[in-house]
Amino acid sequence: MKYLKRLVLMVQFLTTIPINININCKEEDYGKGLVFAPVVGLLIGSMLMGLFYIVNTFFSFQISVVFMLITYIVLSGGLHLDGLADTFDGIFSNRPKERILDIMRDSRIGTNGVLAIVCIMLLNFALLNSLERFFILRALLLFPVAGRMASLVGAGTSKYAREGEGLGKSFIDFCGIKEVLAGFIITMGIFYIALGTKGLILTFPTIMFPYFFIRVFTRKIGGATGDILGAICELNQTVFIISVVLLKTWI
Repeated sequence: MKYLKRLVLMVQFLTTIPINININCKEEDYGKGLVFAPVVGLLIGSMLMGLFYIVNTFFSFQISVVFMLITYIVLSGGLHLDGLADTFDGIFSNRPKERILDIMRDSRIGTNGVLAIVCIMLLNFALLNSLERFFILRALLLFPVAGRMASLVGAGTSKYAREGEGLGKSFIDFCGIKEVLAGFIITMGIFYIALGTKGLILTFPTIMFPYFFIRVFTRKIGGATGDILGAICELNQTVFIISVVLLKTWI
């Protein structure tokens, strides 16, 4: 029951899928529940893949890809894109640590944030549009898994950068290597079912790149925040799609 509660909690927090259940949870449940983030990614990916089948029946390939990207934003509530924008506004402001954290907490979006969102969405569109139908279906299924595994890696291998409370504190404080390893096994299982033994190899960049990203970002501010977890989710999704494009002849 504890694990089911945490799974439902992750679906409620990480998606806009309406689950009207009041869950009595503790801060620990957020951090420990991140182990189910790849499962939430699979749920999002399954909806995208199924919807692509339908939409592509009526619209061209390019238009269908645009619909999928919009649907992804709707399903995720733009949560991770908001983190991407805030992270780039702060990290690339060239300010001291405390000022960077203040900028990241500011609800207003700056030039760096806008550029980050525009660039990542344009790149995702171009990459997905370059894939044949066989590969795009698997990319749509798996890129949300890769993204949410990245957030799990980030939370489990860093410490909270702020003093006091914050949106990401419960995730980072209560998520550890145990959750990362369990999430990695879940991700390997999902990738194996989707792509066979070749999918297992693709799980390793899914782990390595977010670890690299979290090291780069945390070097600036001495830790991670909820915004950074969102940023590495979006960045790792794009890295995964790039991997599919580069390796599609091998896959």
